[in-house]
Amino acid sequence: MFRYLVYQGFECVPVNPNERSVFGIPAFPTVAEAVAATGPFDIVDVFRRSELVVPHAEEAVAAGARCLWLQLGVVNWEAARIASAAGLAVVMDRCTAIEWRRIAAGR
Repeated sequence: MFRYLVYQGFECVPVNPNERSVFGIPAFPTVAEAVAATGPFDIVDVFRRSELVVPHAEEAVAAGARCLWLQLGVVNWEAARIASAAGLAVVMDRCTAIEWRRIAAGR
């Protein structure tokens, strides 16, 4: 999905404390470090188990993101409440690549 979105022209910044780069794009250990290095994010797209996403919702809020996106199979109502209360759009249980294909097909 990451590679597909990059190929489609999206600017993607990987955040993973265990990686130095993903497909040649520098990775950062936290959202805050990524934002400091690259600028603000529109979407924080989370690929974690549902029970692990609350801290990422808090990171998205602190970073000033506009949307918290939880991937297919990821649903956490507390994370959604945190993000929504801060004014972020919230998407749960959806794949960014699938949704982009669906939107692009309707053009």
